Amino acid sequence: MVCIPCIVIPVLLWVYKKFLEPYIYPLISPFVSRIWPRKTVQESNDKNKGKLDCKGADINGLPTKGPTEISDKKKD
Repeated sequence: MVCIPCIVIPVLLWVYKKFLEPYIYPLISPFVSRIWPRKTVQESNDKNKGKLDCKGADINGLPTKGPTEISDKKKD
């Protein structure tokens, strides 16, 4: 069985997003913007700051040095 909050909370969120938010959000957005200001994005002059050397790494960024094959046999 599924617990009651697992059914009720998504339904209430859907009702809020679909019907209530279009009317409530314009009223509260000025207050939220004062309390929670946006941070400005600063551009960096250093071109190499975000670049990393990817030698010896696979697609996921994990190192590939050493044996990559995993054996399923038990070793005693």
